[in-house]
Amino acid sequence: MNAATRRGDQAARAANSQLVHDFGLLIKAATRLEQRIDTALRRECGISHTMLEVLIRLCRKPGEEVSQRRLAEDLTLTSSGTTRLIDRMEEAGLVCRVPSPDDRRSVLVEPTDHGRTVFLQAATVHSDVVERYFVTPVAHDDYTRLTGALSDINEALREAAD
Repeated sequence: MNAATRRGDQAARAANSQLVHDFGLLIKAATRLEQRIDTALRRECGISHTMLEVLIRLCRKPGEEVSQRRLAEDLTLTSSGTTRLIDRMEEAGLVCRVPSPDDRRSVLVEPTDHGRTVFLQAATVHSDVVERYFVTPVAHDDYTRLTGALSDINEALREAAD
């Protein structure tokens, strides 16, 4: 067997490893769920899943001052991507920008009344899709273990970033 054939065999074993397969299942499931949520939100509410994530963040603690920079960090978006997203949401009447009383260089983002109304509708759509495709297919005990494991993974990744 020549070197090229050995490398081909090694590459095939690596590509077919259980670890690659298992991680691929996670990514495929998450991507498909994200697509289902985004499609339902666009169809029923006229917003994207990312817009819903912004509204969730803004509605979580009424009266909290949330800067555009903080939104970018919380949603793991670039600064320019966040600016474009907030531009679209402001044009749709979902949010408004207000100057920060504490820092003239900072802009705060707040949900509008219309944004809160859309959020409530979108939260129901989101819950329905998540219940149907994330919760229902899994036995209760398995769901509890799954969400616990995902929390552990998230924590490990958060600690590794620090």
